[in-house]
Amino acid sequence: MEKGLKKAVVALSGGVDSSVTALILKNCGYEVEGITGRMTDTEASDKVCENAEKVAHKLGIKHHVLDISQNFKNRVIDYFENSYAIGETPNPCIVCNEFFKWGEIFDYAINTLGADVYATGHYAEIRNVGGVYKLYPAKDEHKDQLYFLYRLGQKELSKTLFPLYSYTKDEVKKIAYEFDLPPKSAKESQDICFIQKPYTTKKYLIDRFGHKKGDFIDINTGQKLGEHDGSYQYTIGQRKGIGIAAPYPLYVIDIDAAKNIVYLGRNEDNFKSELMVSDLKLSYPSAGTEFDAMVKIRYNMPKQKAHVSIYNNSAKIIFDAPVSSVTAGQAGVFYDIEDGYLIGGGKVIK
Repeated sequence: MEKGLKKAVVALSGGVDSSVTALILKNCGYEVEGITGRMTDTEASDKVCENAEKVAHKLGIKHHVLDISQNFKNRVIDYFENSYAIGETPNPCIVCNEFFKWGEIFDYAINTLGADVYATGHYAEIRNVGGVYKLYPAKDEHKDQLYFLYRLGQKELSKTLFPLYSYTKDEVKKIAYEFDLPPKSAKESQDICFIQKPYTTKKYLIDRFGHKKGDFIDINTGQKLGEHDGSYQYTIGQRKGIGIAAPYPLYVIDIDAAKNIVYLGRNEDNFKSELMVSDLKLSYPSAGTEFDAMVKIRYNMPKQKAHVSIYNNSAKIIFDAPVSSVTAGQAGVFYDIEDGYLIGGGKVIK
């Protein structure tokens, strides 16, 4: 962390990570305030704000609530629903990070609250390398969150702190217990904040789109294998929940949302060696237009070696070995092949 910075505004969710982030910065001598985005006009969102307020009270810091619910609906929820409607699998956390956590909330913290730095409980490390800010993996490889942060540029990175980069999740939980922070025994936050358990993504989408009868088609033969209740209920690479008996496991290979067709095939049909990403975003301006990199096309996959070619606002990725489940709507994110820092990424368009 840089010395001499006085005021830090922490994005407080009421969870363990952001609470310990605020505590660490306070103990480092920063004047700390908390800010919580009210994402939706729901009781669940009100509860998040209430929990964050309890943390702020425990730490003795000011707390601010920024209501961004209408813009959040337009930017994140509508995008989430529209993606499924056109046969893509969205990544709402990445969109939220770009437009809200490092959009409206970041801007409010810096410009309105006068913060020197903005801090969150993400597990990632920011290093100033020769005047260029670069994102490196956190100590806890199981919690590393670079994939979700690839839309951040130099402006955001230069004003951001990630105090948890040198901690493991277990160490963070231990700190929460030692200082008796309110969320010390809280469960992990949900992947999609606007879909509350026991509600599932599938139930949410069925309520949104209803049942729409369509066909399962064999990707190789064109034969009809059965019927489904809506192509939006499936994602590329899916195996479970298809409900069709076959002499070999069936996987979702492709989706034609316009015709409401889900194409099925064998596991070997699910591999590709190359893909394109659009809406390209580079973390720093001098990455070059041709380079080898380690690439992820899903958060929970191991990085794979590939060659990246950049064309204006898009990039072509050619993997050394084929990868499974290339899914439109997800992010293709590339990392330096030697040091592992984040280079950039884009939206997978196959």
